[in-house]
Amino acid sequence: MDLLRKKQVGNELSNNSLKRVLGAVDLTMLGVGAIIGTGVFVLTGVAAAKYAGPALILSFIIAGLACVFAALCYSEFASMIPQSGSAYTYSYVAFGELFAWILGWDLVLEYGLASSAVASGWSGYFQSLLSGFGLHLPTALTSAFNPDKGTFIDLPAVIIVLLVTMLLSRGVKESAKFNTVMVIIKVAVVLLFIVIGVWYVEPTNWQPFMPFGFSGVVTGAAVVVFAYFGFDAVSTAAEEVKDPQRNLPIGIISALAICTVLYIIVSLILTGIVPFDMLNVKDPVAFALQFIGQDWAAGFISLGAIVGITTVLIVMMFGQTRLFYAISRDGLLPKALSSVHPKTQVPLKSTWVTGILVAIFAGFVPLDRLAELTSIGTLFAFATVSLGVAVLRKTHPDLKRGFKTPWVPLIPILAVLFCGYLMMQLSSFTWMGFLVWLTIGLVIYFAYGYKNSKLNLSKQANK
Repeated sequence: MDLLRKKQVGNELSNNSLKRVLGAVDLTMLGVGAIIGTGVFVLTGVAAAKYAGPALILSFIIAGLACVFAALCYSEFASMIPQSGSAYTYSYVAFGELFAWILGWDLVLEYGLASSAVASGWSGYFQSLLSGFGLHLPTALTSAFNPDKGTFIDLPAVIIVLLVTMLLSRGVKESAKFNTVMVIIKVAVVLLFIVIGVWYVEPTNWQPFMPFGFSGVVTGAAVVVFAYFGFDAVSTAAEEVKDPQRNLPIGIISALAICTVLYIIVSLILTGIVPFDMLNVKDPVAFALQFIGQDWAAGFISLGAIVGITTVLIVMMFGQTRLFYAISRDGLLPKALSSVHPKTQVPLKSTWVTGILVAIFAGFVPLDRLAELTSIGTLFAFATVSLGVAVLRKTHPDLKRGFKTPWVPLIPILAVLFCGYLMMQLSSFTWMGFLVWLTIGLVIYFAYGYKNSKLNLSKQANK
């Protein structure tokens, strides 16, 4: 069995087919737009209450470092293989089909659960906004399945997922201008929270600084990696970047730096206003403002968060549908998932399969579980891509690279070590879920993908 058959990548992939129009500022805005969302508006509360306490700032720094190393490796791949499929396509070239399938299947988990977690966070802010008008949903419909709390389904999360699916199925044209407006709204909302909240900080709330010890800080870092999920949106734009050698690293590192600084300031103020053990809520930023009696600002925050999180949900679900499309196009999943609607030019079936799966997870699985499972998938993908850069430098040294990761193999090794260490901090439940998911994936590959793979079919045809 030829499980490691590889896609061939020639320099024709590097020949630019798109207009190079994006500069460093455009890339930075794109990155901030993709990164700022559920991480800052939702996960800050869960991570402080359950893992890191006020030391959440250290968790964000550790997670940010892991992401910078991985991001530099992503950039090299993106400049070399500018195709849809992200890390899945990169692995197909570097390691072969079986590894590509494992990573692609991992990315399905990552994007799908990230979308579900984002929808869950959206629901929290939507309900917070409703409560500002004195309206409340029946308890059974407010959150994921938890009979102890009397909740059975997160109805707003399910509805927003289905609405976004309808939008995506009609064809979404994302423009840089639209994205920039959204980024300005999101950043303005975060700054509003900082400007108001800073006057209500009680330093006594930062004691004890590390209530769960350093292990809590590192587990927090492993969970909040999810908050940085989205920087690969920058690396996938490689084909449209002016002077990628210079602008890609500037765009990626600037976006990560801006977001890390905002995350640190928000988490400092958040844990300074509200005792950390009260922050295990879906809308911590709005909750903190209500806690200090600033209900008018909490309403603005909820509205801004809803707008910001909606755009992230659209990008995440878009990414998931294109991933299904790329894997199906290679024959590893049924052809139906890569069929494109003749009128809208959208992979309609993969869009609706994505929407229904995301809606089920968002409706029934609690947010903290979603975040942990997303993080393990993200870290696994980061580590594999980073390793792939070092491998391809050896096996394909002559490939044209628009951007080269500095200090290879040091940077890839650091990325693998950071990501591996953070993966080891996640709970046994998360590992069990991850391994069960990969096992299901292997069954699908050997039952369907191996035989129907395009590489296999072309090999049979050439015999």
